[in-house]
Amino acid sequence: MQVSKASQPDFHIEDGIRPEHLELAVEGYWQAFSSKLRFPLGPERRALAFLREVVDPNHAICAVSSHGRFLGVAGYKTQDGAFIGGTFSDMAAIYGIVGATFRGLLIGALERPIEDGTLLMDGIFVSHEARGLGVGSALLDAVERKAVSCGLTQVRLDVIDTNLRAQHLYQRRGFQEISVQSTGMLRHLFGFRSATTMIKAVGD
Repeated sequence: MQVSKASQPDFHIEDGIRPEHLELAVEGYWQAFSSKLRFPLGPERRALAFLREVVDPNHAICAVSSHGRFLGVAGYKTQDGAFIGGTFSDMAAIYGIVGATFRGLLIGALERPIEDGTLLMDGIFVSHEARGLGVGSALLDAVERKAVSCGLTQVRLDVIDTNLRAQHLYQRRGFQEISVQSTGMLRHLFGFRSATTMIKAVGD
């Protein structure tokens, strides 16, 4: 496992997720994104079971305290794989054929293709105890470094309209808005009206 020191002395950034932190990462992911995933993946018991099956710790970057506590994670997706992936068979194993068909359609409405040379952020969150310590910024820095190390030229993310605080943070960090995608009538299921796609060039 590759380890690099972050700017704060009380935590560091790790490439990947430790086995003992994987359950915390799955639970944290659901807590962070359950408001928009409650219909595609809920209820919580089934959502967690599905996420445990499809999570790929090799497509994530973790923040860990100096005492070994899990502080947060940034998942990402490239042409080679995703932090949260899965197939129809994976969904059917948890939700059944009919449930997987319906839920797969909802998930498909949220997904966007990845352009060549792009690292897509696939969820970032910080534990409550670590907020305000610079963990989120350190994870974002690490995501950009990961994109460069993979030979990619840009980082892309999608931020929903109900999370303006995050959108402003990304703008301050150099991300530029390139498009806005409406959820239409599906807003009643996802809990937001639109998602803004933002991109930042990295590397040279």
